[in-house]
Amino acid sequence: MSETIQNIRGFGDILPAEAPAWGFVEAAFSDELERYGFDRIRLPIVEKTALFARSIGEVTDIVEKEMYTFSDRNGDSLTLRPEGTAGCVRAGIQRGLLHNATPRLWYMGPMFRHERPQKGRYRQFHQIGAEVFGLTGPDIDAELILMSGRILRRLGLDGVRLELNNLGSPAARADYRQALVEHFLAHESALDEDARRRLESNPLRILDSKNPAMEPVVATAPDLLDYLDAESQAHFDRLKAMLDAAGQPYRINSRLVRGLDYYGGTVFEWISDDLGAQGTVLAGGRYDGLVEMIGGRPTPAIGFAAGLERLVALVEALGNVPPGPSPHAYLVVPDAEGMPESLALAERLRHQHARLRLQVHMGGGSVKSQLRRADRSGAALALIHGAAERAAGTITIKDMRGHREQTTVAVDRLSATLEDWLADGLNRL
Repeated sequence: MSETIQNIRGFGDILPAEAPAWGFVEAAFSDELERYGFDRIRLPIVEKTALFARSIGEVTDIVEKEMYTFSDRNGDSLTLRPEGTAGCVRAGIQRGLLHNATPRLWYMGPMFRHERPQKGRYRQFHQIGAEVFGLTGPDIDAELILMSGRILRRLGLDGVRLELNNLGSPAARADYRQALVEHFLAHESALDEDARRRLESNPLRILDSKNPAMEPVVATAPDLLDYLDAESQAHFDRLKAMLDAAGQPYRINSRLVRGLDYYGGTVFEWISDDLGAQGTVLAGGRYDGLVEMIGGRPTPAIGFAAGLERLVALVEALGNVPPGPSPHAYLVVPDAEGMPESLALAERLRHQHARLRLQVHMGGGSVKSQLRRADRSGAALALIHGAAERAAGTITIKDMRGHREQTTVAVDRLSATLEDWLADGLNRL
């Protein structure tokens, strides 16, 4: 016997029992995004490596350590996408979506990073992202934040909190960067290896260190908000006023910098403690220079992304997942000779009730064993279509969940009878 082939480490299966939670999360995002005027875009999984090196930053952990990069048969360097924003911007430029327009785009799908697999973090993971282009004001920042909060509340994540910051203009960040370098150089002996490496390339990322030993030197670092330029400060003040007017609580976190080089201006994170440890469940911000960086015209932009694995784990842990759909009816066929007629009947019923969930028993077996299968399926009704019923032109209906008595009706009356027996279930579809 050949050795059983296993999945690749960090590339998991999403099993049928997990599908309701995934569908619940995906539907909440897609429904609310459409309500706010977003259009879905479907992006390729593989892009040219240069796209991510240019946008994410060549000295980030993602580009240096985590990307799945390979050469194709033509010798071109290609990469499995590690995030969605860069590909969305590339498509917007290439397909002319950004020209004299303010598109609202959203996408969903797998991303890939070669990280150490752990609970809620895999090498193939799934994200939903939303991006808005062409708008400079804090109003779109506020709406995106309020919309993302609405989606999280729809998922039952009432305990999430919003943290907010503004990274300022490129010039202001340059001044702050210099102050940070001076501070960390003065405490160089306290820096870990990762912080020393970032000191020259991206000192702002040191602020995001998870090393407890680094906490004192990070806590005494200069405050980013003290270096904000006037325009960014005015933008930030107007954003906060809009959130205040909408009744949206938030906490200013001047250490919030996000992990990708292209962010500038507004940045935000929604954070949950419901999985036992603080974790970001949705995050985003402004990236007004990214379109030009990738080769387009200067275009303001803002967006967010959410990791589906973490959100699914949260809604499951909190018991917020509605039950998955069960069949409305299960057609019991006790003898193989009756299968052609039973299949034809099932097709007629599906045609008459476009949203009816009807499962036909396959594989034979006694009426008793088939009724056990019907019960395990969660069906509301069992429809018994045996030789006696076929000969009489009837069908027997058994209530699997309620207290109606078993009854036999003419096949030509079955559709109307189903409408009556399943009225509540069918109307909820």
